[in-house]
Amino acid sequence: MIDVRRAGERYRGGEPSAGIETWHAFSFGAHYDPANVGFGLLSACNEEHLAPGAGFAEHPHRDVEIVTWVVEGVLEHRDSAGHSGLVRSGQAQRLSAGSGVRHTERNAGEGPLRFVQTWLHPQAPGGEPRYETVPEPVSVAPLGQPEATLHIGHSAMRLPEAEYVYVHVVRGGVRLGGETLRVGDAVRIRGEQRLVAEPAEGSGPVEYLVWEMRGAPAYG
Repeated sequence: MIDVRRAGERYRGGEPSAGIETWHAFSFGAHYDPANVGFGLLSACNEEHLAPGAGFAEHPHRDVEIVTWVVEGVLEHRDSAGHSGLVRSGQAQRLSAGSGVRHTERNAGEGPLRFVQTWLHPQAPGGEPRYETVPEPVSVAPLGQPEATLHIGHSAMRLPEAEYVYVHVVRGGVRLGGETLRVGDAVRIRGEQRLVAEPAEGSGPVEYLVWEMRGAPAYG
């Protein structure tokens, strides 16, 4: 199965008047589609655009693994467990919400901020909240979900042959399975072998995210 979802099909959210624009890949908040509530271990994949100084007020999470990839700008994180950090373009952050944590996120740079944030089911509920910034990763796994790995592609890549594979383009164009993918496009893949993602001709610099998921939620 190769299921292409175009950028224009995503649910529009955020608060543009406050400098926050959001595009949701799966059902989120008021946007509910029972046929689109997640894929594999993913429960959310949100692309966020924040104007300078804009951000999300303190809000809670529990029993969720959050991995954020910063495409452009500087993201500031602060949470109720005492963690804080600045995450810059080309870096990732990992937050394991555990039994409960509250956090804020805002644009700490002078220019626009763009990042992709994914939420995943943890391997098990509960536990202490954990946080980490990962500088210049080639791949990164959630803190509390060892059955998932995020790979960052900038050139041709043979995709993992996992039970679930999710691809999201953040820069340039990518050729995959006979399709050309542009910024914001995504592909949900199951049961495919020997697939290769490669830069589309004339697309310039390319960046895309590949989630390798070796299972589905074990509980809930």
